[in-house]
Amino acid sequence: MFAHLLSVMIFLPIVAGLILLFAPLGRTTARVAGFGVSLAVLVLSFDVYAGFTATGKLEFVEYIPWIPSLGIAYHLGIDGISLFILMASAVLLPLVFVLFGTRSKGYYANLLLVEGAMLGAICAADLVLFYVFWEVMLLPVFFMLGLYGGPNKLPATLKITLYTIAGSLLMLASLVYLAVQYHTLTGEWSFSIEKMGLLNLSGQAAAVALFGFMIAFAIKIPLFPFHTWLPDAYTEAPSATTFVLSAIMAKIGVYGVIRVVMPAFEMEFARYALLFAYAGVISMMYCGLAAIAQKDYKRMLAFSSASHMGIIAVGVFSMNVQALTGTIYQIVAHATSTGVLFLFAGILEERTRTRAINDLGGLASKAPVFALFFAIAMLASVGLPGTSGFIGEFLIILGALKFNVWIGVFTGLSLIIGVCYMLWMFQRVFFEKSKAASESFKDLSLVEGLAFVPVMLLILIMGIYPHPFLRKIEPSTAQYIAAVAPSGVTQTVAVSPALPAELTTEKN
Repeated sequence: MFAHLLSVMIFLPIVAGLILLFAPLGRTTARVAGFGVSLAVLVLSFDVYAGFTATGKLEFVEYIPWIPSLGIAYHLGIDGISLFILMASAVLLPLVFVLFGTRSKGYYANLLLVEGAMLGAICAADLVLFYVFWEVMLLPVFFMLGLYGGPNKLPATLKITLYTIAGSLLMLASLVYLAVQYHTLTGEWSFSIEKMGLLNLSGQAAAVALFGFMIAFAIKIPLFPFHTWLPDAYTEAPSATTFVLSAIMAKIGVYGVIRVVMPAFEMEFARYALLFAYAGVISMMYCGLAAIAQKDYKRMLAFSSASHMGIIAVGVFSMNVQALTGTIYQIVAHATSTGVLFLFAGILEERTRTRAINDLGGLASKAPVFALFFAIAMLASVGLPGTSGFIGEFLIILGALKFNVWIGVFTGLSLIIGVCYMLWMFQRVFFEKSKAASESFKDLSLVEGLAFVPVMLLILIMGIYPHPFLRKIEPSTAQYIAAVAPSGVTQTVAVSPALPAELTTEKN
């Protein structure tokens, strides 16, 4: 372990991406270099995981004053919540370089840039630094979708860009409001995310700032009704880009709610928690029903991803340790299941030249290894016991029931919709009569198979033996809930008469 470990993880891919972008290198060289850099980040992430002690506070802290007069600093650190999102990013990104070898040099360079920006947003402990990395994340996606996307890439690129910029402007206004409030309270300027937790904000202005943050994060997650950019962007983007959007970027939206909104707006967050929780439930149901109607498997997975992000959001807004712990667990489960399914979708599209479910069939007999790995990821995404998806969903439903019985019931019922469309799609593609498009489909190569093996094992290990992972998450989630609880219980009860008594006991 060495100093500035987080900085190295962040800026190694950014610097390497810039070099690849401007150096006169070929596609193969860029791909190999990108894989090497992403592998180095993965190795460093194992060092972070091994050295993480789960104290509930920020660890691996780096602090360098940036603009001292305004209290802006280059401030990094991770806790039990950010640790697992960081690990998911580091573990999954090398897969992209292994599986997709036909892209241009610029595409691989942008993948490295977006990896560094995502890690920066995850590790940032300063609001301005978080905002900078949040904005930088959009640029590589803009180019990967706009330059390398499908036939309707331009409208999809415009839509995601407008949505994201609108959300970012609202976030900027809200974070300035937080800094001004902190200056009013203490007489000094600071943008430290941790110090924002000292504020006790309430009233109309605080509610407006809260919704500024929430709209920005809801767009990224995405939550109903801010999801309309998702189907087009996920469908038109190259599969590797869709994978990045679904597996990592959407989770950073949830992470932003936990890290920034919950501590800074505990009273207003508790006041509107029930409203936000219902938005998560509506997202689950609406996107799940939309997925059933799709004939394009990639578009179906896009709606499926949005639906599963709904249950992750419900876990955040349920405001108890079980639900929040389940949310962090489910973030990793979703990244390693639905995220990987997008990679499988990319392989299907490259080898069959179609995304239509009706054009495929009989793949299980032609590609048994591919079918097995697809089945594991698919069953994890629907929460089969013994997979990572079950643990996270179980904890979220348990916490949702403690928060509000109806939220818990609707969340559980919404999961049934996901089981229906995923099993229907799997049956059609893998077990029905073979079609012309799938006649020449080849199974995973040895290298491709070996690349997926660690992810498949992680899905099963997290489902069978969750304790080592939960042990690192729970201290941080308990601290976040303890910070929100004292000022939030009264407000929550006022909004939700159905709130169970045991939640109030737990919070106190």
